[in-house]
Amino acid sequence: MLRSFIGNVTLSAGGVDLTLGVDPELGHADSGDLEGDLKDMLIAIGQAAKAASQPVAILIDELQYVSKRDLAALIRGIHAVDQEALPLLLFGAGLPQLAGQAGDAKSYAERLFDFPRLDRLGTEDANKAIREPVEDEGARIDDDALAEIYEQTRGYPYFLQEWGYNAWNAASGDNITRQDARTATEQSIQKLDRSFFRVRFDRLTPLERDYMHNMAGLGEGPHRSSDVASAMGRTASGVGPTRDSLIKKGMIFAPEHGLVAFTVPLFDQFMRREMG
Repeated sequence: MLRSFIGNVTLSAGGVDLTLGVDPELGHADSGDLEGDLKDMLIAIGQAAKAASQPVAILIDELQYVSKRDLAALIRGIHAVDQEALPLLLFGAGLPQLAGQAGDAKSYAERLFDFPRLDRLGTEDANKAIREPVEDEGARIDDDALAEIYEQTRGYPYFLQEWGYNAWNAASGDNITRQDARTATEQSIQKLDRSFFRVRFDRLTPLERDYMHNMAGLGEGPHRSSDVASAMGRTASGVGPTRDSLIKKGMIFAPEHGLVAFTVPLFDQFMRREMG
């Protein structure tokens, strides 16, 4: 079935070419219609999993970037798997607009999937994420150092990793102090400016940069779309396409109707540093 679905594919690894050397299952997953073929493929995987008494999980990150056509095909396939109660699960991660995109692709997506909100860590969980690895290595971290890290990272998981890494390296002994955490802040922001933030900034058009710059001038947010438009000296409808483009690129999201916010914390500060 897989051979039918993907065609004649050769993989190269370490100078060796590998070809899927089985005959295709003619008449299955080979019509050229993605929705029907992907459904057949997922059903076949689910049936094989059931026969082997081994469940299968499909994991897809950044699912908001999948086209509407592809997302519709994926949802239809999972719906068919669900109807036959086969042991195949889909875990997709994406920005908050993903729930709406799934509903637009297939109206029954809202009934088929759960959409739990995974957000920034609270103070207690963020402190545990930093303290426990430190203590596992026989070291310590002061409470005011943890407070500094949480204040700067806003509990954003990736930032916690960066600050924790730099605070560990900044410490001269087996105890991480607030000054070590402040050193970590300086080093982490420099690294984010060169990489994490820069990569996102470089993807923006001049008009998108102007929108983000004016949005950053209002603070971290969320902000009303109309306020951003006013800061640009334009109407909300006039900047609507720019706003939509930024949402599609994952730069901002709409937490509620009429509101916009940055998808990652500290990006407003970067925009002010970058554009003045």
